[in-house]
Amino acid sequence: MMTINICRDFTETPGARYKSEGEFSGEEFRDDLLKHKYLEARARNEKLIIELDGGYGYATSFLEEAFGGLARMYPQNEVLDTLSFVSNDEPSLIKEINEYIIHANDKKKKKRKH
Repeated sequence: MMTINICRDFTETPGARYKSEGEFSGEEFRDDLLKHKYLEARARNEKLIIELDGGYGYATSFLEEAFGGLARMYPQNEVLDTLSFVSNDEPSLIKEINEYIIHANDKKKKKRKH
């Protein structure tokens, strides 16, 4: 079992959606840390535990870009099967993130801007 503790391994102060919007964005987290650990967990057929506690909160845009963005890159069912979330501070985040993964490719979603 592999683990990412966002606060310890990335930042205590997660930012916005895109790298262009500042440091510690959801895009940066996904591209620089999450994607690599996800692929490693898939290759090992292991769960990747994402620990959400310890920081100063998460913007919706950070969570959607990090985890919804991962589900736009890889099959949603595989992302759901591989990632497992832990939050004692804010357990409602787990359901929220799973919704972003499930709905990552909804046609109603706005197109990504760059």
